[in-house]
Amino acid sequence: MLFINLIFAVKIIFILLASYGLYLKKTGKINSTQYKNIEFYKERIDFVFVFLMSILLIIIFNPRMPRFDLLNKEAKLLIFLFGIVLIITAKWKVFIEQSQLFTDLQQLLGH
Repeated sequence: MLFINLIFAVKIIFILLASYGLYLKKTGKINSTQYKNIEFYKERIDFVFVFLMSILLIIIFNPRMPRFDLLNKEAKLLIFLFGIVLIITAKWKVFIEQSQLFTDLQQLLGH
């Protein structure tokens, strides 16, 4: 339970940093040192979140030690949020620009 609370704390820190970063961007302080620091720490916190979530998935789905009792409400919520974060932060631009399917589809539609 302590591990799951740590993951929640890391995600809350990320949300706070992201919110403050959006505020700085909206107020036109995108070139400030403060904004660059926020972005630097936001990337590190995001990495820590992904790392901790990976460990949680390894613990829960380890085939040698089935621990279905760990799949409680909080763990399910974290796994759900992890999936959403991965979809949102995926490098869609790279996938769409380099995908032959999307290139053919754009040509077919005339764009």
